[in-house]
Amino acid sequence: MMMSAALSQLMVIDIQERLLPVMAEVDSVRDNAIRLLKAANRLKCPVLVSEQYPKGIGHTDPRVALELGPNCTIFEKLEFSAAREMAFLTEVTKNRIAQRTQIIICGIEAHVCVLQTALDLKARGFEVFCVEDAMSSRSLRSKDVAIARMRQCGIEIVTAEMVLFEWLGRAGTADFKALLPLIK
Repeated sequence: MMMSAALSQLMVIDIQERLLPVMAEVDSVRDNAIRLLKAANRLKCPVLVSEQYPKGIGHTDPRVALELGPNCTIFEKLEFSAAREMAFLTEVTKNRIAQRTQIIICGIEAHVCVLQTALDLKARGFEVFCVEDAMSSRSLRSKDVAIARMRQCGIEIVTAEMVLFEWLGRAGTADFKALLPLIK
């Protein structure tokens, strides 16, 4: 199935100040999350951002937070799966009513919060895509096992560039020209 900007919601899971430095591939996670956020802002995709226990772990990484636009809603959570938090469920369901049935997920940790959120959203009937180069865990082994499990459960594994190109759909448009620097 193809991703479409008109059908998508972007979910950024727990890319937080005190978590990010202990993750593998920190720069890739941060940089690709920023690319996805810039594209979501340009293409008017709703963005849902979760923060796991921000009192203890801190808020969203400042460089990522700079890209949170007007279509963004931030949720605090204690559940590992954001899909078990009522505020998140309310927002994601509201967007689904507006025909946004695809959820593109990036964030940390791949084997805990990303995995559990993806599985719960898939069980609720969403088309779920997890962005491999915009998610991580403390160990790459944990990330690899999470990705294998996601695939077994019917969750699509994609890259940030796959998302960008599928959201754009074609070259030569104003959106393509505006987002081209994210691809180069």
